Amino acid sequence: MTAGTTPRINASTRIELLAPAKINLFLHVLGRRDDGYHELCSLMCGVSLYDHLVLKPGTRNEMVCSHPGLPCDSSNLAFKALLAFNRDLRAAAAVTPRPISIHLTKHIPIGAGLGGGSSDAAAVLKGLNRFYGGPFDHDRLHALAVRLGADVPFFIDQRPALAEGIGERLTPYSGLPALWTVLVYPGFGLSTAAVFKNLNLALTKSKKKLRKLPFKNGNFSAPQHLRNDLEAGVGERLPVIQKIKEELVALGAIGSLMTGSGSVVYGLFPDAAGANKAKEALDGASERQVFVARLLT
Repeated sequence: MTAGTTPRINASTRIELLAPAKINLFLHVLGRRDDGYHELCSLMCGVSLYDHLVLKPGTRNEMVCSHPGLPCDSSNLAFKALLAFNRDLRAAAAVTPRPISIHLTKHIPIGAGLGGGSSDAAAVLKGLNRFYGGPFDHDRLHALAVRLGADVPFFIDQRPALAEGIGERLTPYSGLPALWTVLVYPGFGLSTAAVFKNLNLALTKSKKKLRKLPFKNGNFSAPQHLRNDLEAGVGERLPVIQKIKEELVALGAIGSLMTGSGSVVYGLFPDAAGANKAKEALDGASERQVFVARLLT
C-alpha cells in the first residue's frame, strides 16, 4: 500500500465482533498515583456475556447503539477507540482512514463493573486492525489500549491475567478452574470514579503482604482467595450488595463477590446446572437482571 493512500476496501466489508464482559476475582488497591489513577493488583477473567459490534464502511464516522442511555459521540469509549486508531493509522502507517460506522448491541449492563465499555473499545481496535489488513502488531494495539483506559489492555488478549499498575501490566494466569458464574445486576450502575474517591486505603493490606499472593504461582481457590477492596465501601452505602452475596451462597455458590467498582455481584458455581438453578431462583425481582456465563479460561 502506498503511503498516504486510502486502502481499497469493498463497500460491503462487514466485521462482526463479540466483546466479552470480565469479572475481578481479586482486586487489591495499593494506593493513589499523582495522575489520579490507582495502583492495583487484580486477577481478571473474561466471561461469556457479550456485547455485539458490527464495523462497516460508511459515509462518515458514526456510532449507533441499541441502548438509549448510552452516548454515541466521542465520550463513548468505543467511538473514542475509532478516533484514536485513525490518528495512529495516519501518523504511524501513513494510511488515510475510511469513514466507519459502528453498530453496538449492548447486552453487558452499564456501570456494572463488568468492563463492557472497555471491552467494546478493545473490540473496535482489533476489528479496525483486521479491517485494514493488520497494520499494527500486538504491542502497538496494547499501547493504544493503555491510552484509552485501565481495563482496555486486558481485552486485547481476553485471557485470564494478573493486572498490575493501573491495569496495563498483564501477566497471563493459568491457575483458574473451569467454573460457571451467575451475575446479578441489581438494577443500577455505579460510577467508578466515585467509588474510588470514597475508597478508604487504610482498610487495605500492605504492599509487603501483597507480594505473597497465595495463588500467584499456583491454583486459585474461590473460597480462600476472592477479594475486592472496593466492596466494603460500596456495601456500607448499599446493603443490597451483601444481600445478593448471601443469596448466591445460599443457592450453592462456592464464593461470591462484587466485581470491579460494582454494581454487579457474582457467584461462582462448579457447573452449568447449579448456575442455571440459581438463576431460576433469583429471577423475578423486577429491578434485577440475572445472567449465567462461563469463565473464559
